[in-house]
Amino acid sequence: MRADAEGRPDGAVVRDALAVGVAVGLSGFAFGVTSAGSGLTVWQTCALSLLVFTGASQFALVGALAAGGNPLTAAAGAFFLGVRNAFYGLRLSQSLALPRAVRPFAAHWVIDETTAVSLAQRGRRAARIGFTVTGLTLYLLWNLTTLLGALGAEALGDTDAWGLDVAGPAVFLALLAPMLKTAVERAVAGLAVLLGLGLLPFLPAGVPVLAAALAAPAVLYVEGRRAGGREAARRGGSGQEAKR
Repeated sequence: MRADAEGRPDGAVVRDALAVGVAVGLSGFAFGVTSAGSGLTVWQTCALSLLVFTGASQFALVGALAAGGNPLTAAAGAFFLGVRNAFYGLRLSQSLALPRAVRPFAAHWVIDETTAVSLAQRGRRAARIGFTVTGLTLYLLWNLTTLLGALGAEALGDTDAWGLDVAGPAVFLALLAPMLKTAVERAVAGLAVLLGLGLLPFLPAGVPVLAAALAAPAVLYVEGRRAGGREAARRGGSGQEAKR
């Protein structure tokens, strides 16, 4: 079996990509249930997965609608969550270097999981394999399980009675938690949760999600001030040592 420039077999890359694609793709069932429970039809639910295909934004949209939020506010919150994929695309364009004709189609698969698998590889061939296998597996499974979840929700009737309205947020938190590896990332997530929950009783549905986005610049500002203070203290200490 062929290997990339670093000697990693293609089979190992495919195996890792399939594991991510299957694990995350199955959570489309939770989205289907949540979306149908928020009042969207089966076809509307499936259209979101087919055309939007970014789980966090989809959950944010249907969650805001379920809470009675304005559709425009709900769409705005989903949009801002999806903006991160544009930055992923800038990074992936360098590592994948796909032909121009393929890029518009590949852009639809630029999400958290395909980015993580691709950037974990060292060679371009392995990155392309990881991106393709993860994207294809996840897209097929996500859409299939979305359909099954939506149909299942219709059969169950009132999803609130079954407690399935928390399935979406629970899945999203389960996907997010392993990605919070640094203190800054955990601080941003914690502050975002506090803002979202704290403002929930006072603002229209969907708006707290937008307000929670302020957590990132706030934490980065504080971290920058701390880093500047440490650098100033270090320089001051060095100056004192030089005088001695």
